[in-house]
Amino acid sequence: MIEIITKINNAVNGVVWGTFGIALLFIAGIIMTLVNRGFQFTHFFHWIKLTIGAIFKDKSVTAHTEKGNKAISQFQSLCTALAATIGTGNIVGVATAIVLGGPGAIFWMWIMAIFGMMTNYSENVLGIFFRRKGANGEWHGGAMYYLKDGLGGYKGCKWIGVILAVLFSAFCLLASFGIGNMSQVNSIAGNMKSAFNIPSWVTGIGLVILSAIVILGGLKRVAAVTEKLVPVMAILYILGALIVIFAHASIIPAAFTSIFRGAFSVKSASGGIVGYGIQLAITWGFKRGAFSNEAGLGSSVMVHSSSNVKEPVRQGMWGIFEVFADTIIVCTLTALVVLTSGLVDLETGTMVTDSVKSALVGESFATVFGKAGPMFIAIAILLFAYSTVLGWSHYGTTAWGYLFGDKTSVIYKILFVVIIFFGCTMSLDLAWDLSDTFNGLMMIPNLIGVIALCPVVAKITKNYIDRYIHKKDVKPMISAFEDQAEE
Repeated sequence: MIEIITKINNAVNGVVWGTFGIALLFIAGIIMTLVNRGFQFTHFFHWIKLTIGAIFKDKSVTAHTEKGNKAISQFQSLCTALAATIGTGNIVGVATAIVLGGPGAIFWMWIMAIFGMMTNYSENVLGIFFRRKGANGEWHGGAMYYLKDGLGGYKGCKWIGVILAVLFSAFCLLASFGIGNMSQVNSIAGNMKSAFNIPSWVTGIGLVILSAIVILGGLKRVAAVTEKLVPVMAILYILGALIVIFAHASIIPAAFTSIFRGAFSVKSASGGIVGYGIQLAITWGFKRGAFSNEAGLGSSVMVHSSSNVKEPVRQGMWGIFEVFADTIIVCTLTALVVLTSGLVDLETGTMVTDSVKSALVGESFATVFGKAGPMFIAIAILLFAYSTVLGWSHYGTTAWGYLFGDKTSVIYKILFVVIIFFGCTMSLDLAWDLSDTFNGLMMIPNLIGVIALCPVVAKITKNYIDRYIHKKDVKPMISAFEDQAEE
């Protein structure tokens, strides 16, 4: 029975994360870039100013809502979204891309991220525009809402929207237990055991206790933790990576040359048929880029929709910055750490070490930090993976609430916390593969909705630009529902 399930899963996974799925993600990014007139390029300084720049100048961006208000701040929504996206993929994923696709894979990872910025932007714009306020005052938004009320609002598409919304929620719920829980905590337990000889069951108990305190406290408590954890873990990793990179500063130009040369190499690092090298570079660059920032999967929009922001485009710009920070900054630093460490032949793109995945990055850090290098990576994976667990707990809670009602969400939270222990102590290869598939399956209904609603996103974007950049006196497009537009 398990063999049959595995074969079916591999077939589905091959379609979702194969040429079709990656092409769909890429095409969606291009479409959203075109309909929004290259917003990520033409208004670069505007969205930088209103995201990372506003953190230091605009108190409303970081200000917490009142105790009774269930919404979270713009900065908290970003940190919670980054908590779920900045994870083991930024370390393991980048190393895998280089090993299997060569240095050129990093170039295609950048390309996927550049267009993915507008996919993530569009998701968040739609998330804010179609979100609903629940009876407890908490905002509810996500792909399931713009599928049901947005796509479902088109003539003859009511049931299509409803069905796709349910499918998205079901896939998200299942993925939250795997890619958002078991696979993450298993990585933590494995690294804690190898680096510090801590038994997996001890790690499991510790994570269960910590997670119960945070997750059972609701979104505001999760956001309160992630807004402290994410900046700290990101800064520590970035500083560590920069130290390694600048210790090998003379190799930086060669590393970039290797990336650009490898991106268009007609042969793979090990030789092979003509055209195979560029195929591998594109495939693994696109795959790791998609896995890393999750643009197009419809995941982070569920937490962005809980922000106290009113303008859909304002939250959309945080979506652009999310992809920029995750892939353009963090993934690039990981790539440069590996490429400047001497563990990759920059002329041919071949590996000169047997290390793979996190061990490759750990060995790269060891070239500067010695034995402390792998330990540093173990701690980084602990912080990155645990933050991913917190972020995905909210995604799963949102999906559960949509399917079964908010009043029963405590059942999901308890189940999610309990599974953490088993994730730390069990071998879950099949569960990881299944969750990977469900994670990818979220993409299909989400992208159908995003592409179908691209005229709506374009109108909202134009409305915002007219009002804030061209200073025109036009009626704001804040919400699809009149009663909420006036709040």
